[in-house]
Amino acid sequence: MITIIDYKTGNLASIANMLKKIGCPSVITSSAEEIDRANKLILPGVGAFDTGMRNLIALGLLEVLNRKVLEDRVPILGICLGMQLFVGESEEGELPGLGWIEGSVVKFKPELSEKKLKVPHMSWNHTALRKESRLFDEMYDEPRFYFVHSFHVQLNREEDILAETGYGYWFTSALERSNIGGVQFHPEKSHKFGMKLLKNFAEKY
Repeated sequence: MITIIDYKTGNLASIANMLKKIGCPSVITSSAEEIDRANKLILPGVGAFDTGMRNLIALGLLEVLNRKVLEDRVPILGICLGMQLFVGESEEGELPGLGWIEGSVVKFKPELSEKKLKVPHMSWNHTALRKESRLFDEMYDEPRFYFVHSFHVQLNREEDILAETGYGYWFTSALERSNIGGVQFHPEKSHKFGMKLLKNFAEKY
């Protein structure tokens, strides 16, 4: 059973439907009590950084998330905004993030690209794996995932970078440290590649 955290950002049903396709039961919840009983978590999300953090605070979920992830070391997968909330701060807002991974969220910088960048980044792109991971175990060749975002994470520690994607320049599109994994793209919209990644999270994490 995977617990999908509902903090009022994004369409969670598509993630639950993808998990159902791979035979993995899930529950969508905003309840701290249910999250406290979880043995595997997904933190999804689309939208603004401050909105995400404000909603987590309003729902009273910070304490239970910190305990489950940092103390109990329960596996967690962050998706899009969910992954961005793992770091300490964002150029997009003023509130501090969860701070589980050292880094910040920055806006795409078109001036760093030789080609004109359209922001938001909204397209299918390949990912380049930077280290081995159970999330990408036995992944299809040349994995491609669907992205929709204007901001991306910039990590302080190179060893936390799991995958990078080229969009004008290379940016971190997946991170991993111990029980904490995150992807900037949307696996629930990425067909067989996303299905394989979620299956790996469900079965091998």
